[in-house]
Amino acid sequence: MSEVLHFKTAKFDVSKERENPLNPIYGHSLLDWLRSELKDDLEISEPDAEDWGWYSELEFNGHNYLIGVCALFEKGDDPISSTEWVFQVDKCRSFKEKLLGKNKMSASDECFVFFKSYFEKQVYISEIYVG
Repeated sequence: MSEVLHFKTAKFDVSKERENPLNPIYGHSLLDWLRSELKDDLEISEPDAEDWGWYSELEFNGHNYLIGVCALFEKGDDPISSTEWVFQVDKCRSFKEKLLGKNKMSASDECFVFFKSYFEKQVYISEIYVG
């Protein structure tokens, strides 16, 4: 199970993103930006396409995570206006952890809290909520 953040920003012009080969969903630009901004703190993998959007992988304090993104933008929308984004954090757990109910993902997970706090500090990101 993943934890999800929603927010709005006009920082990224998703109309200039490379096309998702699986589904016309945008979000690559946010992951590229995070990779660049956080390169001194986190090693985030190159974004890859999924049918629900884009994802990258990272290690955070000894745990592996998948971060997923999609922009709620359709062709014809104004690329300069504020776009709603969905950002998810999913913790990768071993079979044993899943079987024993250990190390579950939650809104208090340190990786999720890190990204939530990071987005909250950005002046061009607004209307952040967990949901």
